[in-house]
Amino acid sequence: MISSVDTALLVAAVRAGMAAIVARGADPKGVDYKDDASPVTDADRAAEHAITGLIEAACSVPIVAEERFAAGEIPSVGRNFLLVDPLDGTRSYIAGKPDYTVNVALIEDGMPVFGCVGVPATGEIYYGGRDRPAMVERDGAMLPLRGRQPGRRLDVVASRDHLSEATRHYIAGLDLGERRSVGSSLKFCLLAEGGADLYPCLGRTMQWDTAAGDAVLRAAGGLTATLDGAPLRYGRTGLPDEDIFANPHFIAVADPGVLERPGVVRRGGS
Repeated sequence: MISSVDTALLVAAVRAGMAAIVARGADPKGVDYKDDASPVTDADRAAEHAITGLIEAACSVPIVAEERFAAGEIPSVGRNFLLVDPLDGTRSYIAGKPDYTVNVALIEDGMPVFGCVGVPATGEIYYGGRDRPAMVERDGAMLPLRGRQPGRRLDVVASRDHLSEATRHYIAGLDLGERRSVGSSLKFCLLAEGGADLYPCLGRTMQWDTAAGDAVLRAAGGLTATLDGAPLRYGRTGLPDEDIFANPHFIAVADPGVLERPGVVRRGGS
């Protein structure tokens, strides 16, 4: 096996995860709840098995996968590793809504250098990275992605199922245009294709929730930053109080210039 990663392999792995979910039909089965009260289904497990099996047959790069992590499997990672969320937006999936995704991202030196996001309900696949332009496969066409330039007021996309009070307060302090509520990593994809300006998240998320969409967004000219304006990083911190593979609060923007707007970056915030 090789230690490098072919991005085509990661796209194929996302397709395999999508197929595993679609094969289980529209009626979620095997719904359980993890220690953090988040739901998991047979589709989550099957998609993760399909994704990791395909990748591990071809390369030896460590994989941090959501359901393995929940089962206590925490691999040692170095400069390069993969983050896998086999079904982001499980609540949407259970509720019969279409905004759930399959996510695979490659991390190098703390940065998301390639990401792929698949949407089983529509068949769309988003991908992009440091050396690959942001694209979406939609209805048989390959369409380039580029974040838009903002207007005077900022159009915001936020979580539908995990909107914290701190995020509500943050949004209230913006010069707000429209606000949309969307599940899963599709919020990053919406920014990448010019559908909104900003996605704030002042709540707990995990790195596998964000890395693939973040990579697509960065390839489309956007950025995901911490509340002090620094690019969001991935991996272990090694700090005594580390919340392993959890993200700090962050702001994702279609145009990095948005970070200079009043009230967007909260210097010294948490």
